[in-house]
Amino acid sequence: MSDWGARAAGHLEALAAFSAEGPGVTRLPYGPHHLAAVDYLTELMQGAGLAVHLDAAATLVGRAEGGGAGTFYMGSHQDSVPQGGAFDGIAGVVLPVLAMQKLAEEGVALPFAVEILAFADEEGVRFPTALVGSRAVAGTVDIAVLDMVDRDGVSLRAALEGFGCDPEGIPALARERGSALGYLEAHIEQGPVLEAEGEALGVVTGICGIERHALRLVGETGHAGTVPMAARKDALVGAARVISEVNRLAQATPGLRATVGQVDVRPGAVNAVPGEVRMPVELRCEDDTTREEAGEAIAAFASLVAAEMGLKLEARRTYAQPAAPCDTALRAALVQAVKAGGGRGMELTSGATHDASAIADLCPISMLFVRCRGGVSHRPDEFAAPADLGAGVSAIAETLRRVADA
Repeated sequence: MSDWGARAAGHLEALAAFSAEGPGVTRLPYGPHHLAAVDYLTELMQGAGLAVHLDAAATLVGRAEGGGAGTFYMGSHQDSVPQGGAFDGIAGVVLPVLAMQKLAEEGVALPFAVEILAFADEEGVRFPTALVGSRAVAGTVDIAVLDMVDRDGVSLRAALEGFGCDPEGIPALARERGSALGYLEAHIEQGPVLEAEGEALGVVTGICGIERHALRLVGETGHAGTVPMAARKDALVGAARVISEVNRLAQATPGLRATVGQVDVRPGAVNAVPGEVRMPVELRCEDDTTREEAGEAIAAFASLVAAEMGLKLEARRTYAQPAAPCDTALRAALVQAVKAGGGRGMELTSGATHDASAIADLCPISMLFVRCRGGVSHRPDEFAAPADLGAGVSAIAETLRRVADA
C-alpha cells in the first residue's frame, strides 16, 4: 500500500509543477499548463496499459478493453482554482490509473472495459460554465456554451480549437446508457470529517443539491447623525436579520448547509444609513425536498422582515441543481473494499459538486473520499498523505474486483 502511495504522491508532485507562477497550483483549462499535464498523464496512462486519446471536449481518455460487454468509468478533473492545491481533482485521475496498473501487475483481467476520464473544466474558473467534459460524456452538454467567452474575450470554441480539439464533435461524445456500468470518482474530502474520525477513506452517500437565491432589500438612506433610529428604514439591519435566520435554519435542519458569502451595501459610507443591500443565499443538501423547503422558508422570512421594517424586497431563485445520490450497490462495494484495507467503511455526504454529478445522468455513480490534512482544499497547503493515497489505490482496485464478481 505504501509503495502505491509513494508512486501516487510522486506523480501528483510532478503534475503540480504544471502551473502558472505563484503560490500553489493554478492550472486553467486549454492553456499551456493543461497541455503539459495532458502530456504527462498520457505517458502515465500508457504505462498502465491504457489506449489514450484526447476527445473533442479536451477530456483525456485512457481505455482498457474488457472481456465482455459494457464499460465502467472512473476519473475526475485536471483544472484547478487559482492558487489551489496539488490534490483536488487530479488525484482522482492518478489513483484509478495506478489501480489499473496494480490489477495488471497482479494478472487480473476484468470482464468489462474501463475508461479513465481526465476532464478539463470542472472548476468553472476560466469560462462562466463548467462540467463541459463530463456533460458531453453524459450526453447533456448545451452546445451553446461554446460561444461563452473568458475575461480576454476568447470563446470556449476558440480555446478548444487552439487546444487541438474539434468542438463540433462534442455531441458525438455521449456514451451509450445501456452499456455504461457505473462511475467511480476518487477525490480528497475537502473537509475535516475523516481526519476527525481517524479514517483514511470514506464512501460518499450522495452529492448535495444546490440552489442560490438573489435577495435585494431596499430602504431609505440618510445622514447617520440626523435620521432618528425610530424613523430609519435600514436595509442592512433587515439583511442582518435574514442572515441570522439563514444560519439558524441551517443549524436546526439536519443535512442542510446555508451560506451568505457576499453582501453588497449601498451607498456604503460610514456616515450614511444603508439604503440598499444585495446578497446571495446559497443552500446545499443531499435531500432536494429539504433544500427546496428551506429556500421557501428563507424567502418567506425575508418577506416578513421587509413588511415589518417598511423595506422593499426582491427575491428570486437564480440557480438550482438537484442532488445526485450514489448507487447503493456501488456504495456497498466501496464500503467492503475500504474495510478489506483496514478501514471502517465510513459513509458521508459530499457538500461540493463534482464531475460525478454530471455523470449521474449517464449511469450509476459512486465516490471515494481520501482524507486531507486539516480539511483544507483550494489552497496551496492542501495535502493528502502518501499512505492515504495508497489506501485509495488499493480500495479502487478492490472495488473493481468486486464489481467484476457481482
